[in-house]
Amino acid sequence: MAKKSICPITRSQFRDQAKPVTITINDVPMVVPTKEFSTGSFGWYLNGKTVIEIDGTPVQVQLGLNLTVIGSKELADAPEAAPQPALAAPVSGVA
Repeated sequence: MAKKSICPITRSQFRDQAKPVTITINDVPMVVPTKEFSTGSFGWYLNGKTVIEIDGTPVQVQLGLNLTVIGSKELADAPEAAPQPALAAPVSGVA
């Protein structure tokens, strides 16, 4: 069985730092926005339509693009680090 990949960033880093990605299909630039998927993983997602010519005839095509950060599904939900419990103050003897 293949070893699972570990995501090199945190969920917070993705939320705060990831930017949309621009792709080009048939000389048409398209912006792919970031997305957190319902599965718990995150990445970029695009769904839409464009036109591509085949032998001079334009045909409309459906686009579907998922770019998923490998290992992101296994990351804990934010916050990444659980707060450390406060130590209880020592109880002094009651007279």
